Amino acid sequence: ARYLWAKLVKEFSPKNPMSCALRTHCQTSGVSLTEQDAYNNIVRTTIEAMAGALGGTQSLHTNSFDEAVGLPTPFSARIARNTQLILQEEAGLTDVIDPLGGSYFIESLTASMVEHAGELVAEIEKAGGMTQAVAAGIPKLRIEEAAASRQARIERGEQVVVGVNKYQPDKDTVLDILQIDNAEVLSAQVERLTTVKRQRNGDKCKVALEKLTSAAHNGDGNLLELSIAAMKSRATVGEVSKALEKSFTRHQARTKSVTGVYKAAYGADGDFEEIQKKVREFATNEGRRPRMLVVKLGQDGHDRGAKVIATAFADIGFDIDVAPLFQTPEEAALQAVEADAHVIGVSSQAGAHNTLVPALTNTLRKLDAANILVICGGVIPSQDHDFLKSKGVAAIYGTASNIPKAATEILELV
Repeated sequence: ARYLWAKLVKEFSPKNPMSCALRTHCQTSGVSLTEQDAYNNIVRTTIEAMAGALGGTQSLHTNSFDEAVGLPTPFSARIARNTQLILQEEAGLTDVIDPLGGSYFIESLTASMVEHAGELVAEIEKAGGMTQAVAAGIPKLRIEEAAASRQARIERGEQVVVGVNKYQPDKDTVLDILQIDNAEVLSAQVERLTTVKRQRNGDKCKVALEKLTSAAHNGDGNLLELSIAAMKSRATVGEVSKALEKSFTRHQARTKSVTGVYKAAYGADGDFEEIQKKVREFATNEGRRPRMLVVKLGQDGHDRGAKVIATAFADIGFDIDVAPLFQTPEEAALQAVEADAHVIGVSSQAGAHNTLVPALTNTLRKLDAANILVICGGVIPSQDHDFLKSKGVAAIYGTASNIPKAATEILELV
């Protein structure tokens, strides 16, 4: 990253040489965290944090070991924080500049990463730059390709994940789960916003927002400076966003999914071909293939897992619709009815499932569409499973579930 940054910045002939020095923030991987044998995640995070420190990151976030199960508890957050402190204060990793400098293996890996990352940069440049590449969905497609391929390798046992597909524990790990009352959080936040709006100078805030909208429309002002001024007048984030939206409208992401990557990783696998055969039999008997709507509800924007599911189920033979991000339960239910879906697959990563999913099933009943199955997947503590099933959820799958097996079960439910 440092090499590429310096190389790209030099093309602009910076006046200050320090502009070529990359200052970066790193975060340990959420993808590597597992629900099964979850204490292993402490070791994984330590290795990843150590890699970041040895690479010279200026800022580091270490994930908590229980984030594949639920939101971090004070206990798990303290371990995550102390992981950094031990690497810094006890291991002394920050006392030496570039401690891995001169290592042939590390230098070889670095050169390889620079080469392949350079190919991605070239692809983005060819598309017209990052803005155009994002609009075309190129970065997300590359991420989804890598994610789908990794998922298939893990399921086939080609990539070992300790405690998941090898060296599984005899008993499930029992963790303390942080319980969040979403209704209470919503009520408290609404009350805070009401208080802010009541106590602020309404006229001053209105003028600041109007200036922001005008500058966005005319292109004659510093939008960041005007946004800060509006917030100093106690405008909310939502109000600032709406002020800009009047000029720019709201971004509508293009929903694209890769196909063939997951299937290619399985090759001529017998179990994979068996579930494909069952899907074909379903289509013959029912006159159409099983149809699934994959949704993210509320403010949960973590869609990597949802895209892996969409890609894998499409390769298995399902018809897949991917809903836009940030849907309300009512919007998702209506889309499922209009699409004549057999199944709604809800991907939840932000701890709001106990509020949003019951709202979804209630809406389906109001639309006389209770026959549409609702399944959930992602970061959902086992303690919440009975509650969700009592609200009409047909099945729940964790973060490391085997997709062909899940597809077989879902097909039987349909």
